[in-house]
Amino acid sequence: MLLNILAVGDVVGEGGQDILARRLMELREETGAHFVVVNGENASGVGITPAQARRMLDAGADVITLGNHTWNRIQIGDFLDKEPRILRPANYAGRVPGRGMGIYPCKGFRIAVLNLMGRVELNPNLDSPFKGANRLLREEGYDLAVVDFHAEATSEKGAMGWYLDGKVQALWGTHTHVPTADCQILPKGTGFVTDLGMTGPSRSVLGIRPEHSINLFLGGLPRRYEEAEGPCKLNACLFTIDTDKKRCTAVRRADIQE
Repeated sequence: MLLNILAVGDVVGEGGQDILARRLMELREETGAHFVVVNGENASGVGITPAQARRMLDAGADVITLGNHTWNRIQIGDFLDKEPRILRPANYAGRVPGRGMGIYPCKGFRIAVLNLMGRVELNPNLDSPFKGANRLLREEGYDLAVVDFHAEATSEKGAMGWYLDGKVQALWGTHTHVPTADCQILPKGTGFVTDLGMTGPSRSVLGIRPEHSINLFLGGLPRRYEEAEGPCKLNACLFTIDTDKKRCTAVRRADIQE
């Protein structure tokens, strides 16, 4: 059987939530996606609230993953413990709410979703995501495994892809909000793309008003970033998995531009 897994890039602000709510079910149908993972860590601009997470699940997400802004909306803590369909990075050091891996039923198969976060130029205080992946993948009770690797450095994302080649069926990068053109199947059968991109305002710098970034780079006083206005996009990739061979057979972009 061929199983289609749709991975959706970081949802940014109200614009990102809106296009996800309006277009995700349509995209599921167009791509024949059986299972959808959405990165939601920027739903509030930085962070996500329980209400925003519920809206994403209602829009058609099967699982929500997070990243470095997990704790910017502290009210998400209890929700992470109560709702198994939302994950935070598994390699946060110390005792924090939630879980970094979940196992979910889909078409008679059990899909393990791992959420990991990089350390290079992002958060050096994390536990090693490479060792964390090894630990999680030793668990039993799943048939297929996919990974959202939330990381800054493209080198760290690429290294993780090659490290887990053959151990997981798909691995995609999130966080940098810029879609990459390197969809590929690694030698041992893992589908890989360095970054999905983002879901949010198109005429922006990573989802925020361009003038705010320009001000920063020109040496202006720091100010609160605000979400850009105007048309939005939805960046995503579709991974097709051969469930018999447990290999990815195709990876392609599945973007929407309004």
